[in-house]
Amino acid sequence: MNANNPHVLGEAPIGKLLWQYSIPAIIGMTLTSLYNIIDSIFIGHGVGALAITALAINFPLMNLLIAFSTLVGVGGATLSSIRLGQKDVQGAEDILGNVTILCVVNAVVFGSISLIFLDPILYFFGATEATIGYARQFMQVILIGTPVSYVMIGLNNIMRATGYPRKAMLSSMLTVGCNVVFAPLFIFWLEWGMRGAALATILSQFVGMIWVLHHFCSRSSYIRFQKRRLRLKKKIILNVFSIGMSPFVMNVCACCITIFINSSLLKYGGDLSIGAFGILNRIQMLFVMIVMGITMGMQPITGYNYGAGHYQRVRQTLRLGMTAAVIITTCGFAIGELFPRVFVGMFTTNDELTRQATVAVRFGVAAFAVVGAQIVITQFFQSIGKAKISIFLSLSRQLLFLLPGLALLPLAYGLDGVWLSMPVSDFLAFIVAVLMLGHHYRTKMSVGN
Repeated sequence: MNANNPHVLGEAPIGKLLWQYSIPAIIGMTLTSLYNIIDSIFIGHGVGALAITALAINFPLMNLLIAFSTLVGVGGATLSSIRLGQKDVQGAEDILGNVTILCVVNAVVFGSISLIFLDPILYFFGATEATIGYARQFMQVILIGTPVSYVMIGLNNIMRATGYPRKAMLSSMLTVGCNVVFAPLFIFWLEWGMRGAALATILSQFVGMIWVLHHFCSRSSYIRFQKRRLRLKKKIILNVFSIGMSPFVMNVCACCITIFINSSLLKYGGDLSIGAFGILNRIQMLFVMIVMGITMGMQPITGYNYGAGHYQRVRQTLRLGMTAAVIITTCGFAIGELFPRVFVGMFTTNDELTRQATVAVRFGVAAFAVVGAQIVITQFFQSIGKAKISIFLSLSRQLLFLLPGLALLPLAYGLDGVWLSMPVSDFLAFIVAVLMLGHHYRTKMSVGN
């Protein structure tokens, strides 16, 4: 059977499939994370320590951007995998058309509203007179380019889910490669500062968007654009939003939580504490992105086999994915605890920022070993269409545990309490995820082929 035929998902060995689908996704996600790290290094050394703080201030708005993108892209990818598992190619093409239109609509609406109210939003997110200029310059360019970002990200998810993991990986490699070239050119040579960093991101995503559009216009693609399929359908929209609601809510919650984190850091530590959080976030995301690559490789396999009723294959995929994820985050824990200054030193030479970020990293990775399993379990429920469970697990870490921790622990421990709330919430969310998975196994997947 052709390797790009998605029906191999129901027949090939799970280990081989997970390797074939996860490795390209891991490479793509790792490259994206490495770009973000490299971009932050360029900004830290080319613009200054307060520019690192500005990036952290932009995190909530960036999370909202990602939220509206994943609402469509992840929901569409999951549905298209399930449709192909049911041998419904036309249904998958309908989803492709709807996802494309929804990406453009979401980008225009969200980008326009955010641009109009950008300064009040940034002040609300923790900007001060010292940092607002840097944050504004970066986000203005990013928001103008949201249609490009949304179409590229949304269609790349569909590409991976419909049997082309390597081409999806190449999309990320192409985008990151362009970014690594454009960013130093715009920041150092042309001296465009924060706007140059943002412009490098958008131009690189434009190149990636052309790549994925070409794929879905090609007659050799297993599913492709059909003019008659480019019509919004209420049922598809509702299904896409229903499944995509889990990552959407997770990112919206991440936005809200980051606002609380920034506020607490500003209160107990000042502007540079927010910069320290920005460095911690970049380091954590390197390992989280690798785990997300594993879940992206799992998604079409679990979605297809769940749709086909092959529950034993679903269980095997989950076991292998969880094992790999825990190994990755355990490595992150060990490296973060043993060598925090090595990481921090890449971003800044500012002594105070270095000191605060070193403390932040040690606290931030304290429960990192179990984070991989929690992420995989949450994404597993999303992949099989169990949106409500996935949403609950997404909320558990953010709202049930982290938010109360941010409210209570700093009262007793000050700035250290802000950092401590993160590993505590990670561990408690892991316990909840394991309990939910055990219940699902006993009630829904105890039988099956």
